[in-house]
Amino acid sequence: MIPKCFDLDLREVIKSSMRNSQPKVSAIIAAAGESQRMNGIDKILAPLGGRPVISYVLAAFGDCQPVDRIVLVVNEKSLEACRQLIAKEGFSKPVDVCIGGKRRQDSVAAGLSKLKDCQWVVIHDGARPLVAKELIEQGLKEAQETGAAVAAVPVTDTIKTAGDDRIVLETPSRQNLWAVQTPQVFRLDIITEAYQKAKGEVTDDASLVEQAGYKVKLYMGSYDNIKITTPGDLSVAETIIKHGK
Repeated sequence: MIPKCFDLDLREVIKSSMRNSQPKVSAIIAAAGESQRMNGIDKILAPLGGRPVISYVLAAFGDCQPVDRIVLVVNEKSLEACRQLIAKEGFSKPVDVCIGGKRRQDSVAAGLSKLKDCQWVVIHDGARPLVAKELIEQGLKEAQETGAAVAAVPVTDTIKTAGDDRIVLETPSRQNLWAVQTPQVFRLDIITEAYQKAKGEVTDDASLVEQAGYKVKLYMGSYDNIKITTPGDLSVAETIIKHGK
């Protein structure tokens, strides 16, 4: 169930899109997770190369020319620290900060409720600091075809499906398997409708769009676009930065 804060009217969203001659793009940075595997550290504020993780994400979207506005969704504990960070770094485009919900999709819904007068939404995980502005721009280009595009990389490991007893049921071919990342780019009316129809819990926004009956296009992501989940991931990210991502 989507929280009450998500009150976008689909008809108004479509009318807003028609009123604007120039497509406007908003970004939602989902960063309200509890960082349960980070030994008590909020991963978006964890130091990475001398800067907080989230500052890399904000910089990438700040440098991405098509993006007009950024909404950063955080947990209540990190709210003030993030506001101070934004004020200190002084981004050239508006950055709003709001509090998210218990689930990722609740946080994205909170971000969506802050949007107006835009046609496209780029949703990105705050824990993926090595996103390049080119990856964001490519997603906006790819999304023109179906209204929804998601960064992903071909799976390199052999994947097996198993039952609760861990007995292997199937070994699917890797040829058509992709590991999904963010950014994920959607036309505003599509992602709004998908959230209004949302049932159950999902792990990414594209799943809701698929459930709503829309086609989602995959485009080539980056193996360097890792997600910070454990302290060890910070070390990997440090290495990538040192070697020039």
